[in-house]
Amino acid sequence: MSESRTFDVDGVPTTAVTDLPEDATVLDVREDDEWAAGHIDGALHIPMGQVPQRLEDLPQGQLHVVCRSGGRSQRTAMWLQRNGYDVVNVDGGMSAWAEAGRGMVSESGQEPFVR
Repeated sequence: MSESRTFDVDGVPTTAVTDLPEDATVLDVREDDEWAAGHIDGALHIPMGQVPQRLEDLPQGQLHVVCRSGGRSQRTAMWLQRNGYDVVNVDGGMSAWAEAGRGMVSESGQEPFVR
């Protein structure tokens, strides 16, 4: 796979879902009901409002931050970057992920969807 292409938005590196490396560490900052409906297999789930209290749950290395459409993940990525984390915002979020036909899983075992 080719190297991920990124561009800066408000000083935060941003990448398209189609350029997300297969081995990327993904942090999903959506709410519990959104996560349960459909998410990227292997992603780490910490709702945006809980991120400051759960920094110890974040793995080392670069984090690719995702939400439904990119707004919450952008704000979270900006905050994490100001606090010393290596982050990339996923442009278009899970909506773009689904539109690109990328795989998802759900907590219910039913067909996953973006909520």
